[in-house]
Amino acid sequence: MPRWVVPAVATFWTGAIAYLIVRFLWSRLSGLLILVIVSLFLALAIEPGVTRLAKRGWRRGSATALIVFGVMAIGVVFLVAIGTLIGSQIADLLGNTERYIVDTVRFLNDTLGLNINAVRVIDRFNDPEGPVQRFIAEQQDNAFQLTVAVLRGLLQLLSVVLFTFYLVADGPRLRRSICRRLRPERQEQVLRAWELAASKTGGYLYSRGLLALLSAMFHWIVFQALGTAAPIAMALWVGLVSQFLPVFGTYIAGVLPVLITFLDSPFKAFIVLVAIVVYQQIENYFLSPRISARTMELHPAVAFGGALAGAAVHGVIGALLALPAAAMITALVAEFGGRHDVVVSELTTLPVRRPPRRWWWRTPSGEDEQSPAWWALRRQRQQHRSGPSD
Repeated sequence: MPRWVVPAVATFWTGAIAYLIVRFLWSRLSGLLILVIVSLFLALAIEPGVTRLAKRGWRRGSATALIVFGVMAIGVVFLVAIGTLIGSQIADLLGNTERYIVDTVRFLNDTLGLNINAVRVIDRFNDPEGPVQRFIAEQQDNAFQLTVAVLRGLLQLLSVVLFTFYLVADGPRLRRSICRRLRPERQEQVLRAWELAASKTGGYLYSRGLLALLSAMFHWIVFQALGTAAPIAMALWVGLVSQFLPVFGTYIAGVLPVLITFLDSPFKAFIVLVAIVVYQQIENYFLSPRISARTMELHPAVAFGGALAGAAVHGVIGALLALPAAAMITALVAEFGGRHDVVVSELTTLPVRRPPRRWWWRTPSGEDEQSPAWWALRRQRQQHRSGPSD
């Protein structure tokens, strides 16, 4: 027997057993690791705020508790307001089903020229063997599972809060434990990367919070003017969901206010839909580029791809963590990567903003005036094409 057979067999079985152990541990601890990753991102986000309070004389534990529990209180109030609103609307819908069906059928017949019989629709809705009543019965049977899911979510939220609190409150001690095992030059790189990650993650959340506030104010004005039920809660829902759920958040956020307004008036629901679409365009072209440019520079294609990848890996939580993770990785690569001069080419030339065509910006020769940078780039191109002179 060759001498390499026994080491090869031992290496193979060692790797196979290690793979099975890692797979078993991942199946048992994947939920815990996700909670730790979420807590790490939240800790990076609130680290700058805690540091500022600590410089003003606050203890890190007190500053961390103030920020964490303040955010929790705002979230609980928001969820209670939204839950109360949805519950009251569902109760009102079930109590006045026939009136809503008649109003909706009348609107469809008058607007689209249809000939729907409202009595048949009501009979179909009240049929015990119909799809609507079967769906309601199934949801009543799932009430216990929904309660268990809510309790599990509360337990996970408490775990995230505790992890975040300890990561931020004992941040200096944790960083000292890590740096103690590294060389001085490596310590500087680790601390610089940590600071950069905290600034990018915090900048992302702060920019999203500011955009959510602007969105909530705009939609509150619209909902208040139209008489939508609970305009403040609806405006906060649209603002938060549209900003903190990337890519699909706007569409998910717009469904609830449109549906609730539709129960009151289909025409008002159409106005709400138009207002949401118009504000989204204003935000995409004017507000978001100016606010995000100061906090998180991230290419739109990278943001879109990261959000899709995060959603595919771990659903909504993955989509939420995708943008700050992409911003942090991009910033780290840009900070520690090398730099080289870009060759002159048509493929690498940035477009130059030309002034509007006005008669007072015309030169005597008839050519439009350009910026000095444009003329410098043009001369550089001509020299590159003609080659070195003798």
